[in-house]
Amino acid sequence: MASLTSPTDGAAGAEPGTPAFSPLYQQIKSLILQSLQAGEWKPGEAIPSEMDLAARFRVSQGTVRKAIDELAAENLVMRRQGKGTFVATHAEQHVQYRFLKLVPDSGDRDSEGPALREIFDCKRLRATADVARALALRSGDAVVQVRRTLSFGGVPTILEDLWLPGNAFKGLTADQMASYQGPTYAMFEIEFGVRMVRAEEKIRAVAADASNTALLQVAEGTPLLSVERIAFTYNDVPMELRRGLYRTDTHHYRNELN
Repeated sequence: MASLTSPTDGAAGAEPGTPAFSPLYQQIKSLILQSLQAGEWKPGEAIPSEMDLAARFRVSQGTVRKAIDELAAENLVMRRQGKGTFVATHAEQHVQYRFLKLVPDSGDRDSEGPALREIFDCKRLRATADVARALALRSGDAVVQVRRTLSFGGVPTILEDLWLPGNAFKGLTADQMASYQGPTYAMFEIEFGVRMVRAEEKIRAVAADASNTALLQVAEGTPLLSVERIAFTYNDVPMELRRGLYRTDTHHYRNELN
């Protein structure tokens, strides 16, 4: 049984003006997150009911509900009316494009069909200093590097380089990347037990150069969108560095701001 702190726990050593405790529902949220991270409930599986979790943690059902409300707002779990609460998964149709913000100018993603992936390289190597820093590794640690294009409507639209921690993605192959029919992040969940829960991106405008014109089928100097993404699993552990070049002649980058 995981222990919970009370408002007075640790108060003696607290700095003036620093809260010495977290609200009870936040503690329950942290305990549920620990179970998610440990793989107690896999992506797509149901978690115990609010009543069962309340009994497990010896708190009220309302406290559990508030914790789950926050987890749902962060896309870590999904509520299904009349069925319960499930661990979120990238295999779900409505979230498979959650981290891909490039959409056709028509606005109709379904009309162009799923992206066609072509893998050019998938190899293990030692992390350079910048890759190691992004993935919270040491320089020289093993990483898996993947280079691929994503084509929409038969047109190569995105050229990507991915770097993944070698220990977490041991055994990943080009054939595995190319043959999986669903979203790549769903394959990471199923095959390697790694769920990407959030991402940070940096965007800038660049011009196509001689190293990428052939793969993207554009002329040198064509404007491209450069997107660098770091994707994190639970507890903000970085699990992927992705650097992509996006064609924007028929697509645009779209993000919703709340």
